[in-house]
Amino acid sequence: MDGIHDLGGMDGFGSVAAEADEPRFHQRWEGRAFAASMAMGAGGVWNIDVGRYGIERLAPVVYLSSSYYERWLRRLELLLVEYGLVDQDELANGQSATTGRELPRGTFTVARVPAVRQRGSFTREPQAPRRFEVGQRVRTRNDHPLSHTRLPRYVRGRVGVVERLHGAHVFPDSVVTGTGEDPQWLYTVRFDGTELWGEDAEPGTTVSVDAFEPYLEDAR
Repeated sequence: MDGIHDLGGMDGFGSVAAEADEPRFHQRWEGRAFAASMAMGAGGVWNIDVGRYGIERLAPVVYLSSSYYERWLRRLELLLVEYGLVDQDELANGQSATTGRELPRGTFTVARVPAVRQRGSFTREPQAPRRFEVGQRVRTRNDHPLSHTRLPRYVRGRVGVVERLHGAHVFPDSVVTGTGEDPQWLYTVRFDGTELWGEDAEPGTTVSVDAFEPYLEDAR
């Protein structure tokens, strides 16, 4: 979707200021928000793609005025209500009003923490032969979906060259709409800076973007 979260290539936001020796969490509540989000993912109620889409749906003023983990917390509250695990009164009061619902993967316990910390694989068997090869020129589709997409707005409608193949993977766009994994081929596509930003681009700049096959068209 076209939202304020898609900041890549936009002017006016300044440079990224790296904090020297930055801690994992600046405040204790940030760690708790992270842990709660991971626990819900481990419970099997939603996955990483649905979680990303939850953040994307935050109102622009909320997104821009919130810190990184404030967005995680607001996303968590949004999805907990949408999936019927809590209601707004329970969030406001900080107390459960009813018996908790059983999670798809059962109760999350300390014993399951090591397994949850291991990143799962999104690689799947391809459903069809791939359309593109390394070195081939492709153009990204200039689509503006209302739901989730992993194609950055600033590369849409631009021509690049396939530089790497990654096999077939779960297609996030389908997962978020509830239509299943729909595995798609995944490529890394390299774009020249001038293709993205014209003659004002820094000389010699290139940008590489991972793009699923439905995002791409042959540009030969």
